[in-house]
Amino acid sequence: MQVEPQIRFHGMEPSPSVEEVVRERIEHLARFHDRITSCEVVIDAPHRHSHQGRIYRVRIAMAVPGGEIVAGREHRGDHAHEDVYVAIRDSFNAAERQLEDVVRKKSGHRVKPHPEILRGKVARLMPEEGYGFIETEDGRELFFRRESVVSDKEWSALAEGSEVRFREREGEKGPHASAVTGA
Repeated sequence: MQVEPQIRFHGMEPSPSVEEVVRERIEHLARFHDRITSCEVVIDAPHRHSHQGRIYRVRIAMAVPGGEIVAGREHRGDHAHEDVYVAIRDSFNAAERQLEDVVRKKSGHRVKPHPEILRGKVARLMPEEGYGFIETEDGRELFFRRESVVSDKEWSALAEGSEVRFREREGEKGPHASAVTGA
């Protein structure tokens, strides 16, 4: 980090133990993302309400190349945040998720979409050999093996003409069905 982290307390006396926990969490974030240039953490303890304890708010602002990350929400009514350490944990977890998003966007990482679930009918089944063919709704035939069926019970229930759901996968020998289950 290029600038020493700043930790400020509002509405409460500075606490060495709270400050130590905050510094440990900042170090964790800095190891996760080595390009954080600055970090400011504000721990706010609003005045007590007459019938309930203080609900702490923790706001984290970090500068990273290309922008700023701000984490920390209003936690009105969240009695878990009557514990300052829980409020710190939740705010730093939110900051870490935002950092992960920044890293993913910078690396061009994309979440791989799951193939859609398709429907069809068992066109041919060779139970002794452990495979069969599914006729898809668009008229194609896809190969499937016993191992492609989600359970032995499902395999035993299959018969020619059975309606099934499955995912289409691309294999070395062309498309095939996987995650086959009864419809």
